[in-house]
Amino acid sequence: MKIKSDAQPASTGELPDIIAGDLKVLFCGINPGLSAAASGHHFVGRNNRFWRVIHLAGFTPEEIQPQEDHTILSYGYGLTSVVRRPTARADQLSPEEFTTAAAEFERKVAHYAPRFIAFLGKMAYSELSRQRDIGWGLQPARMQGTAIWVLPNPSGRNRAFTLDRLIAAYRQLYLAVKD
Repeated sequence: MKIKSDAQPASTGELPDIIAGDLKVLFCGINPGLSAAASGHHFVGRNNRFWRVIHLAGFTPEEIQPQEDHTILSYGYGLTSVVRRPTARADQLSPEEFTTAAAEFERKVAHYAPRFIAFLGKMAYSELSRQRDIGWGLQPARMQGTAIWVLPNPSGRNRAFTLDRLIAAYRQLYLAVKD
């Protein structure tokens, strides 16, 4: 599996993708948080539940520490964001930023061709697809031939989903990937 790094000079504040060809799932956040961009590691915020949830849902045999985020590739999974600009909150992004990011994002998906894209929250997929009525789980549309799955955002700010509900939602994708 060939690893691609989209690392930029530190002054840009962008978080590099952790991506390769033939991934089972490309987990896709809306955009990096400020602490993730500053550290250079995905889902580093102490209230972010991503690493714990994917472990408890079955994707990884142990909980990956954010500083070891690149090891997710060894399990056949990758990490990216729709919009590269870090913000404190996703609602600080403009619709124009999603429009600008859409073409680059679709080229990335076409190039790496993961089996599934798992959007972490409805916002990223909603902005890319221009759909407002989006359900959780497998979507009827595909992107560049890749199946689309929408998962709840694991951010600690997402109080609508308890840890157990997050695990159950992510577990559905894990079971679909295993089929």
